[in-house]
Amino acid sequence: MFVRPDDDPRGGSGFVGERDTLVGYLRDQRLTLEMKCAGLDAEAMARRSVPPSDLSLLGLVRHMSGVEHRWFRQVLAGQDTPRPYRTEEDRDADFNGAVADPEAVAEAWRTWRAEVAFAERFVSEAPGLDVTGTVGDEPIALRAVLVHMIEEYARHNGHADFLRERIDGRVGQ
Repeated sequence: MFVRPDDDPRGGSGFVGERDTLVGYLRDQRLTLEMKCAGLDAEAMARRSVPPSDLSLLGLVRHMSGVEHRWFRQVLAGQDTPRPYRTEEDRDADFNGAVADPEAVAEAWRTWRAEVAFAERFVSEAPGLDVTGTVGDEPIALRAVLVHMIEEYARHNGHADFLRERIDGRVGQ
């Protein structure tokens, strides 16, 4: 286990109300990603799963920065800003550009934390979970985005668990 249950920073349960529950579970999923990457150097963060896959922990951090950006900045806040790492030439640059460079790792964490902070601010300032953004021509409620984000992190945290086990044998909860 990465942490003893008494030292686990995640809430896990005990949330009250719909907003608190959705925000709490999303926070816990974000913390899980951080825990899966804790203590690793740049080489380990950039290590690929199995050829020919480009999946790595660093790629996941970069990817989740883009996912946070897409749903909270672009869809819900309506900002017309480019998604981190993704380009027209390389839509998988978040994974393809995950290199074993300490500054690349530090920059990925800075970007991810900035996107998470924006999302947390947006959610805390939203008057309700029925606030909508637009995907294409379709409205989508904040509530649905929060559920989607929990699902997105949960799926990728499963990948992160296997990646971490391959790197140093550590498995986590």
